[in-house]
Amino acid sequence: MKRLGHRGIALLAAALMSVAFAGCKGGYSFTGASIPANAKTISVSTFPNYAATVNPQLSQKLTDDLRNLFSSQTSLNVVNGNADLEISGEITGYVTRAAALSANDEVSMNRLTITIKVKFVNNCDPDANFEQSFSRYRDYNAQLNFSSVESTLMGEIVSELCDDVFNKSVVNW
Repeated sequence: MKRLGHRGIALLAAALMSVAFAGCKGGYSFTGASIPANAKTISVSTFPNYAATVNPQLSQKLTDDLRNLFSSQTSLNVVNGNADLEISGEITGYVTRAAALSANDEVSMNRLTITIKVKFVNNCDPDANFEQSFSRYRDYNAQLNFSSVESTLMGEIVSELCDDVFNKSVVNW
């Protein structure tokens, strides 16, 4: 029998993986998403902002980033309205508070915390439905003007919140 070189082994491994994944129930992506095979669409409703302090860009950024994440990391089509998978929710918290004191009892670090409440409906597998709050924060130097760092902090927090929602809804770890 002829010996396979490195290239032949790689091709054989790829072919075997393709056959193995073809027999799996549900979908698979290299992001680790596990999506029911019959799920083709997802809707992400706009997240209204019910926080006591409102950042006017937050609702749209969160909604757009969630839609973009599902669009880029899964084979699901993002649609408006009824879908196989549905995400809705609201922004419930947008708070900045003191996070740390210096040696002379002055505030040295502040913390921006964003909290969202999410409802996930899986019309293909109702056992996967959930309602859950997610919260993330970022600390920043208290000497900085909040308005000068707010956009960056918000973007970083929103990215983590989107990852949390994505992982909870379609990554079965």
